[in-house]
Amino acid sequence: MRLTRPPQRQTPETIIALIDVVFFLLVFFMLIGRMDATAPFDVTPPVAVTGADMPAGGITLSVGAEGEMAVDGQPTGEPLPLLLEQLATNPDTLVRINAHHNAELRHVLPLIAELEASGARDVALVVTPASP
Repeated sequence: MRLTRPPQRQTPETIIALIDVVFFLLVFFMLIGRMDATAPFDVTPPVAVTGADMPAGGITLSVGAEGEMAVDGQPTGEPLPLLLEQLATNPDTLVRINAHHNAELRHVLPLIAELEASGARDVALVVTPASP
């Protein structure tokens, strides 16, 4: 009795080479593609000025970590009427907003919006430069 061996099958193609190609294509398109949304017009972000002295004069509005406010060092519950009264007489008055680093934006942004609506021309946000 003669036993015959079954014919040997071809070894299947490995998929490893295809995975490598797909990986390289993925990396390539991630590197050349833009992942952020682009504006339909030119947007130039403002430049922060640190290390420069603040201009003298004006009004300083301080915002604490819990939302408490003071105008020129005097604590006040609602500073906007006082600010708006001063801005009505002189709209060129510089307003500095000095907010605590833990103050939430919900305390600061409405102030900026109200100052803008009242016609304030110069509003400066006081910042601390990062440590070197």
